[in-house]
Amino acid sequence: MTGYGSSPAASAGSRTNGLAIASLICGIVGLLIFNVILGPIAIILGAVGMRQAPAKGGAGMAKAGIVLGVIDLVLFFVLWAVAASNGGVSWYVGG
Repeated sequence: MTGYGSSPAASAGSRTNGLAIASLICGIVGLLIFNVILGPIAIILGAVGMRQAPAKGGAGMAKAGIVLGVIDLVLFFVLWAVAASNGGVSWYVGG
C-alpha cells in the first residue's frame, strides 16, 4: 500500500545521476556568472557523471554539462581577449 498522495513510481526512487544534474546546473549558471570557476567544475562533474551513467543514468545531462563547461571557458577567454584589446578594465569612481 502506498502512502496518501504518492505514486508507486515516485516511491521507487530516482535513478537520475546527481553529478550529471550538478554538472548541467554549473554549466548553465556559468554562462551567466563565474564562468572561469564553474566551467571546469561542470567539466569535471560531467566526466565523473559519464563514468557513472551506465549504473545511474543521466548520460545526456552529463554530456550537456561538459559542453556547457567548455562553452563557459571559451566565453571567458573571448571576453578576456576583448577586454585586453580595449585597454583592460578600469574602475573610475568619482565625480
